[in-house]
Amino acid sequence: MSYLEHYGLRYEPFSNAPDSRFFWSGENFERAAQRLRFAVESRRGLAVCAGPMGHGKTTLARRMYDEMPSKRFAKGLLVVIHSDVTAEWLLRKIAGLLGVRDVADQKLDVLGQIYTRLREIDSEGRTAVILIDEAQMLSRRELMEEFRGLLNIEIQGRKLINFVFFGLPELEHTLALDEPLKNRVAVKVNLGAFRLDMTKRYVAFRLKTAGGNPMLFGPEVLQAIQKFSKGTPRLINTICDNLLLDGHLSNTQIFTLEMVEQIADDLGLTERDAMAFLDTLLGTDPSKTLVNQNGKVETDWDVLAKGSLDEILTFLDK
Repeated sequence: MSYLEHYGLRYEPFSNAPDSRFFWSGENFERAAQRLRFAVESRRGLAVCAGPMGHGKTTLARRMYDEMPSKRFAKGLLVVIHSDVTAEWLLRKIAGLLGVRDVADQKLDVLGQIYTRLREIDSEGRTAVILIDEAQMLSRRELMEEFRGLLNIEIQGRKLINFVFFGLPELEHTLALDEPLKNRVAVKVNLGAFRLDMTKRYVAFRLKTAGGNPMLFGPEVLQAIQKFSKGTPRLINTICDNLLLDGHLSNTQIFTLEMVEQIADDLGLTERDAMAFLDTLLGTDPSKTLVNQNGKVETDWDVLAKGSLDEILTFLDK
């Protein structure tokens, strides 16, 4: 019996591959989608969606792209996979996404082609929009200056091209490379972690969409999933997928807290793993010491070893 047959599923419910069928319109996603759609439909120019890794930015970008009808939008989706990008490459890529044929080699010629194509799109009554995923990787000033230049293309008070940047929180630093561009961000949304109630609804939705029992995981198990995932959608998927695999291999559909804890330990999501990491990071001869309120000299390790995982991660983030 296969993994899917064991649970009576039609699809894998917790794959991390983007799939529009499994897009959950939770309150944070729906609010973000509505604001970004508004920015595009009203031709605001530049909108930004930021959030930590695994919080659903790529899924949201693909959903937006899929939902924009070609009759109304000339759309393109660019996924940045490396940071070694030149202005010439970026402009040629944008031209291609807009439908320019036989893109020129010289920068000025490409800009001319883009302008002509944008006028054509506008005359058709359509809006040009380019969605850029992993935009924080475009971390060069000259690239931000090119975006600013393109956003200057207007006719009768309306912008001829719109961009939506999706990226990690570092995207803020990327935009800051060109202060005038940063000041042109018309709409900005941040995707945060799920609360427990959201995680419960999210898991139930994906199980139901896949054709399974939405109540497969009990309250205690869901609380543990929330604890170890910190409400991060990608980690929720990974933990749940591993739970289903373990249940299949054990020929059971009864899930326990111990199963979640073992999976979290295997994935390196427990406090024990964090403490082992700190031991390696700080070593046995830390360079910094301080005196606590009782007059005792403590090292970084002494301070960190007493903290919770959240406190440790906050300390390291600083």
